[in-house]
Amino acid sequence: QVQLVESGGGSVQAGGSLRLSCAASGDTPRSTYFMGWFRQAPGKEREGVAAIYTAKGSTYYADSVKGRFTISQDNAKNTLYLQMNSLKPEDTAMYYCAADGNPLRGWWSQSAYKYWGQGTQVTVSS
Repeated sequence: QVQLVESGGGSVQAGGSLRLSCAASGDTPRSTYFMGWFRQAPGKEREGVAAIYTAKGSTYYADSVKGRFTISQDNAKNTLYLQMNSLKPEDTAMYYCAADGNPLRGWWSQSAYKYWGQGTQVTVSS
């Protein structure tokens, strides 16, 4: 079992930055699987934001965040990060960390991931 705890959310004005963290405990997330960030805005479906395939260091991003968000991880600390710059009001959502994403499925697919955190709220005001 892997437990995931997100932190770093908050309220920021448009153009600002936040860094989300996701601390993993229990079993170590498998390096040959995806770790990712998803978000869900009120009234909308949960969507994939970014993912990393640890074994190769490959990163993946939704088109809406490319060039603004950066996913990274510190394996020594078992922590996943999401650096979010140039934030926009449409980035407002609950952000979730996910682990053990099946590499045979799309990194953006919720059903590919086995473990989820409880989420951290990000609110961007205009």
